[in-house]
Amino acid sequence: MEYVLQTNALCKHYRKFKALDGLSMNVPKGSIYGFVGKNGSGKTTLIRLLTGVQPVSSGDYTLYGAKSTGNEIYDARRRMGAVVETPSIYMGMNAAENLREQCRIVGVPDFNEIPEILELVGLAGTGKKKAKNFSLGMRQRLGIAMVLVGNPDFLVLDEPINGLDPQGIIEIRELILKLNKERNITVLISSHILDELSRLATHYGFIDGGRIVKEISAGELEAACRKAIRVEVEDISAMARALDKINVDYSITGDNSADLFTKMSATKLINAISAENCEVFTMSERDESLESYFMNLVGGGEK
Repeated sequence: MEYVLQTNALCKHYRKFKALDGLSMNVPKGSIYGFVGKNGSGKTTLIRLLTGVQPVSSGDYTLYGAKSTGNEIYDARRRMGAVVETPSIYMGMNAAENLREQCRIVGVPDFNEIPEILELVGLAGTGKKKAKNFSLGMRQRLGIAMVLVGNPDFLVLDEPINGLDPQGIIEIRELILKLNKERNITVLISSHILDELSRLATHYGFIDGGRIVKEISAGELEAACRKAIRVEVEDISAMARALDKINVDYSITGDNSADLFTKMSATKLINAISAENCEVFTMSERDESLESYFMNLVGGGEK
């Protein structure tokens, strides 16, 4: 498999604090890589190292075959566009003016690609409207448009849907998918909004305490997320006794409910629970969510 980005035991220390602690990850070419972690786990720190905003403490990374320790990394970074935390846009300018200014900054000799980029991100009809009058979603799309100047083939997006309303989230999702499928742009997305990320990602890297604890493809993750039967009953203690007797793998999810991970007949299950003088109210199939998988992986706590 060909990789756009590979990191090797990457570390970043701030005095005694280890923001990254031997992080090793692999981003396949053509993927949408969901970079998942709690707040403070090291996601934004990695992006700052990749973009050259901050230096590496130890370890290294390779970007399009260029080692971070060599001079060739500067040319490799020109193939990457990054939106870190908040988009860098000029509020007093309209969308086209912002892109013209970006062309000057990155050394693009003409403005020929600007109409196409504005059309791509859905801002072709904004005319003279200044960015300060844009919605948050429009500003985010303009920020992505800015980093598309120069035709990068690797995008790094730090929390791209943070604070957006449902319509804005849909627009950013569709834009990312379009860039990936139509322009073959590899995308690294740092996010803690896991439900939305599950609609996009082809691969995942789960980070905790500055280290990658798991890398997995979307297909592998789907297979790993256990299917369960959610059972609601009259007496959860009675059901627990019944499930223990018949060796069922289960997890209590509420005062009157549990998820069962053992495949068995409904008749056998109901009879076992009824034998404990407990009534079954409902039974329904469900899948383990990405959020549940992540929390089980890193051991709970706030995201």
